[in-house]
This record gives sequence, structure tokens and C-alpha cells, in this order.
Amino acid sequence: MTASISSLNKKKHKEKEYFISSLMARMTLKEKIAQLNLVTPTAGTGPFKTKRALEKLKDGTAGNVLSLRGTAESIREKEAFAEQTRLKIPMLSALDIIHGYKTVFPIPLGLSCTWDSVLIKKTARIAAIEATAIGYNNTYSPMVDITRDPRWGRVMEGSGEDPYLGSVIARAMVKGYQGENLDASTSLLACVKHFGMYGAIEAGRDYNTTDMSRVTMYNVYLPPYKAAVEAGAGSVMTSFNDVEGIPSTANKWLLTDLLRNQWGFKGFMVTDYNAVQELIPHGVAADYEEAAEKAIKAGTDMDMASECYSMFMEKLVTEGHIDTSYINRACRRVLEVKYDLGLFNDPYKGYQKGLAERVILSKEHKAVAREATQRAMVLLKNERQTLPLRPDSRVALIGPFLDNKAEMLSMWSPDGVIDSVVSIVAGMKKQFREVKTAVGTYMNDDPALKSFEPFDSAQQAKMIAEAVELAHQSDVVVAVLGESRWLSGEARSMTKISMPACQKELLKALKKTGKPVILVLLSGRPMVLTDIIPHADAIIAAWRPGTMAGDAIADVLSGKYNPSGKLTMTFPRSVGQIPIYYNHKNTGRPFKDGDRGQFKSKYLDEMNSPLFPFGYGLSYTTFRYGDIVLSDTIVNGAKKHITASISVTNTGKYSGEETVQLYINDPVASITRPVKELKDYQKVMLAPGETKKITFNITPEALKFYNHHLVYDWEPGLFNLYIGTNSDDVKEAHFVWNK
Repeated sequence: MTASISSLNKKKHKEKEYFISSLMARMTLKEKIAQLNLVTPTAGTGPFKTKRALEKLKDGTAGNVLSLRGTAESIREKEAFAEQTRLKIPMLSALDIIHGYKTVFPIPLGLSCTWDSVLIKKTARIAAIEATAIGYNNTYSPMVDITRDPRWGRVMEGSGEDPYLGSVIARAMVKGYQGENLDASTSLLACVKHFGMYGAIEAGRDYNTTDMSRVTMYNVYLPPYKAAVEAGAGSVMTSFNDVEGIPSTANKWLLTDLLRNQWGFKGFMVTDYNAVQELIPHGVAADYEEAAEKAIKAGTDMDMASECYSMFMEKLVTEGHIDTSYINRACRRVLEVKYDLGLFNDPYKGYQKGLAERVILSKEHKAVAREATQRAMVLLKNERQTLPLRPDSRVALIGPFLDNKAEMLSMWSPDGVIDSVVSIVAGMKKQFREVKTAVGTYMNDDPALKSFEPFDSAQQAKMIAEAVELAHQSDVVVAVLGESRWLSGEARSMTKISMPACQKELLKALKKTGKPVILVLLSGRPMVLTDIIPHADAIIAAWRPGTMAGDAIADVLSGKYNPSGKLTMTFPRSVGQIPIYYNHKNTGRPFKDGDRGQFKSKYLDEMNSPLFPFGYGLSYTTFRYGDIVLSDTIVNGAKKHITASISVTNTGKYSGEETVQLYINDPVASITRPVKELKDYQKVMLAPGETKKITFNITPEALKFYNHHLVYDWEPGLFNLYIGTNSDDVKEAHFVWNK
């Protein structure tokens, strides 16, 4: 069987090679360059601003398009422009589909808090089904950047700070978008971004520089990109930042030596928006022509929006600055992906008359969105078992987001159908006997953000008074507060990531009424909540929840769903702690909160510990962990694995799901190692009083790291093993593994 499959694959490969080679033999240099040109009718930046984008698709000077919008029929009509060109080469039709197409799921940071790769894969699959029915065949997702700085607005697009979990999710999303076969009618080409290390930009400021050692790259930032490539991602996007002083788009070591030669990537590289032209302000190219030359030589295959390739590549060849082999190589990579997608057999694959209407926002898709939104929410606080609420509660539902359907989406869900969103007030009224509402506050009163929303202090006072009066008449207050969707996303970096002062004022006034106060926090990032904690009895991080927002939030507040989300990014106590992350290293003078030593690595005015650590998340029930039991405590290299077992008991009165997390620390190694690293996890559902034994298999693979010479291996010695409910609250055991 294996031999016959291998023979079949070889035959298919030969057929593809013959087809592409024959096609390229008929192509002119201009036609090859056109395949490297990605235009967009909605361009807003760049030296040429992609003028006459649709005309260029018709005349064959552009072979790919970004952000065509309209009905399935109108998009198909524009994609048919390729048939007017000499060789009728089908186009890639791309769109930024980040957390759902029309059915919008929670933002990726929220989805990652489910720690559920099967569910995350399902959300990507649904996005692919809906998008391909309209006519798209390419998405610029997943974003797999490791993110440690919540000031950066784009943390909302990723899966947080951990390379292990980030890799698990990266694989799931690639498989979800692309499906089992790229040429299937619902396969949507994934594009892994932003390569590379974009999540480490300095000061959390978008488009900024990145600087780190290769040891940090290989051990922390590169694993999710590599996992996505190994999962079969067909394209990868360059990042805006420089890496070791060379912008990604012109970085041969990054794009060719590492990605292709070391990792074996076979797809094509596309720039981020206008990144070729931006080599000029970076300071590594004097003009557009030199920018195009450096990018193509580094391994950048497709130019998004700047059209530097389109304008100057032929001239560069004619004048002898580049060899035609560079263009042939890039063109072949693009054509091969189009072939793998099946576009040469059917340029409009996925399109069927009436299909979009049947699949988009279907009952089944919305059910998955509701589940994903439930599971993405993280219970941060629940004093005196304030939650769940009784169905007969008289609820004062307060906040500026209650009936604002657009605010349930994000800046990265522009194609979401606002009318399809279940508002928070609508969802709450379905499940509680009495729900009365008040706006209570403006979204923001920061003068620096006045362009987002005007502020009137007299009106603010009036709204707070109305909210307080309503609270007095109710049993419980549910305050839905946080940041607007326009304050997180691309070009949405912030130095102040705490709750706006006007919202704090409202929350404090509500707490003074003496009624239980529940804060439902909407945000696209971890926020500084230190001064908020005392003014809420319960806090739920609901992120940007998507299409089924209202129903899912009501499900959690009512106890219809017991929250199980776990944080994938650390919440800081103050902005001054940033960057803050769980898998930090010890210093030569390590400090633990409570130590009295003066000359330690600590702050004078703040604790070192986070407000909420990585992996944190409460439940309406409680869980007790037993002691860790190891199958061996001294292990020889010949043994392939050991097991670590722990009993987990539901000690509360509600059924609940717990995410049991396993971490390992290598205390003595050839290079400094993190205090702990996530290596595995299991999700377990327990009924009240139920106990289950959770067993993890540990192999030498879990002990490996990249050493100073970038050799990936493990070193013998003592290892510390931790299992627990989050990265801070763990049980501990130890073993020695000899080679």
C-alpha cells in the first residue's frame, strides 16, 4: 500500500512539474512578473497605490488580487478577468479572514484561551467553507507571532506568549483552513504571518524594530512558524520589522537559509502590505528599484500592493542587476501553489450558484460560534460565588456596549454581518426574568482618543446617576465595560491599557450601591486591572466575542455553561512590568515576592508577580490536585519515556472542565533556561465529587532545546516537573535523566 501511494505521489509530482514547465516556457518575462504582482482595489498606501487594479487584472500585468468584495457572482465576474489575458492563468483572490468570515468567532487571542485545538481547527474550517463559497481562495491567517507585550494592538490576532501552545494552535488553524487536500472545493490557502519575530517589536509599537539573539529566536519565537510550515501551509508572509538589522522582506538568511533550506518550505513568500517599498524608510534601499532587487534576491516571491516588482523588475533584468532565474524561481513557486489549489482545473472552485446563501451564517456555523465564545471566556474573579446568577434575578445591565452589535466584532472582522450579531442585551433577555439597561458611561474620556468618541462631562454624570438608580432597583449589576474594538488591532498600539477613567468612575459608583457587581470585560488584549479588582465581585474576560456574543455571555452568566477558559497571555499589574511572561529566566540574583533582600532583581514600587498568570482561569466549581506520581525518578537514555500521573478531583457542586497543565524546568544546562516551560496539557470534564487520574507521557523530546550552537538536543541531569491549574499554582516533582 505504501509503495503504491508513493508511486501515485511521484506521478502527480511529475505531472505538476511538466505542466508548470510547459506553461512557463510559453510565458513572457512580463507575464512571469505579473504572477508576482498582488494588487488591491482598496489600496491606501504605497508609491503607486495600486491604481487601476481591476484594469491590471484584465490586461495581465497583475496575477493576483486582495480584497475584492461583493456577492459571489460579482466576485466571480472580476476573477474572470484572468480569462481575458493571453494565457488565462487563474488568479489568487485573497482576503484578510482572521477570526471567521461572515460567521465571526472570538478574536484569535480569545480562541487560544479555549486550549482546544479541535474546536479552533473547526472555526478555521467554517471560515474556509464560507469564504470559498463567495470565491476567495487565500487568507492571510494564521498569525502565529509569540506576543509578550499587550501594548501591541495586534496581540489580538495571535495565540499569546507560549511557543508550545502557539505551535499546537498554528497547526490546527493551517489544517482547518486548507483541509485535507488543497485542491478540494472548500480549501482556503493559509498564509502564516508575520515572519519573523514580529511579536517582539520594541515598546509594543507597531511596525517597530526587533532585536534578539538566535537562541531566543529558535527556542521561543520560531517554533509556531515552523509548526505551521510542517502542517503544510502554502504561503508565508514577511513581517514589517527588521531581523538582525535586515528587514524581513530583504532578509536572505530568514527567507531562504532558514525557511526554505533548513525547514524545507515549498510554498511562496508574500510581503505584508507595501513592505517592498518600505525597505526605503528602513534605510536598506535608496529607491523602489533597489528595494525590488533586494527583496527578490532574498527570497520574496510576491509583492503585495507596492507594485515595485511590476514597475522595475523587467528593467533590473535588462540592465543585468538580476538574473532571470530569480523571477523564474518566484513565478514557479506561485504557479505551483495555484496548481496545488486546483485553480488550473477550476479557477472558480468552490463557487456554486446559491451555495453562499446556504452555508454562510448557517445554524450549524452559529452553533460552533456560540460554543467557541463560551469556551473562550476566562473567569478571572468570583468572590462569594457571585456567579452563576439565578434565572429569576433582577439584572441591571449597564454599559455602552450592550446594544452595540458592531462592538462585538473587531477591526479584523470587516466582513462580519452586523445584523447577524446577537447583542448582549438580546442574549440576556432570553435567559433572565427581568433585565433593565442603562448606558452608564462613555466608552472613553481620554483626550488623546477624542477622535474615536467625543466626551461630555455633564452627560457622563447624568448617565452614572441613571445607572446607580437602576442598580438600587435590581438584585445584581452586570457591567459590560472595557475597550472599544477600534483600540486593538493593527496600528493600535497603546501606552495606557487600563480601563478608561470614565468607566472606572461608573464601576466605583455601582460598587457603592452594595449590590453584587459583575464585570464583563471586552478587550482585544490583556488589560491592567489592578485598581479595578476591588470594585467588582466577579470578572469575566470576554475578549471581542463575535457573532454569538449575547447568547454566549448569557450562557456563562446563568451557569448554562461553566467557564473553562485559561489565559494564554499574562495580565500585568502595571504597564511598568511589561514585557511580562511566565517562561522567564532566573537572574543571578533571583527574587520571589516576599524576599527581603535589597540587591535582588525586583521593583521598588511594584511586585514582580503578574496580576493573573499564564494558564490562569477559574471555574464555578473547584478542583483539587493530588501529588504527582512518576513511573521513574532516575531514568537512563535507553528508556523511551516515563509517565507522570496526578489525580484531579472536582470538589465543588457544578460539573466543570479543567485544563491540567504540565511544565518542565531544566535547572542546570549549558545555557540559561526558563523557570518553567509548558510541555503538555490535557482537558478533563469532571462531575461534582468525581476524581480522574491524568497521565502524561514524557520523552526526551520534551527536554530538548536549542543550545548556544543552535543544536537541538537535550542534556542529561536533574529536571523539575510541575503539574497544575496554571503556571503559578502547581504541584512539583523531580527526576534525573541520564544519557
